[in-house]
Amino acid sequence: MTQTENLVKRLPNDIGGLPAEPIQRTDHELEPWEKRCHALADVLDFHKILNTEEKRCGVEALGSEMIGKLTYYERWIVAFANILFRKGILTPADLARKMAEVARRDRLPPVPRVDEPGP
Repeated sequence: MTQTENLVKRLPNDIGGLPAEPIQRTDHELEPWEKRCHALADVLDFHKILNTEEKRCGVEALGSEMIGKLTYYERWIVAFANILFRKGILTPADLARKMAEVARRDRLPPVPRVDEPGP
């Protein structure tokens, strides 16, 4: 298969058979935010807002670079946000406001608002 054919036939998360380091399989307790992310997926599916196929497509749409850099649940949460933005259920400004609220509540450094210029 040529490199072009490979790019066309393989989705970004289809890495089977490609050269790579061995997978480090380790059991670990999920972080609280990962548990909430999984619960959010269940709620979105239960209410027919987002289904498993949309989630899979949303993760694939992130592209191979982001898929390679993000953790499993980071991919999920970014895909959820993008899908909800596309469906008009959530806006980037809504998300930024909520993130700022959580940062204040948890005494974390504030997240810049979407409509504010960066540093």
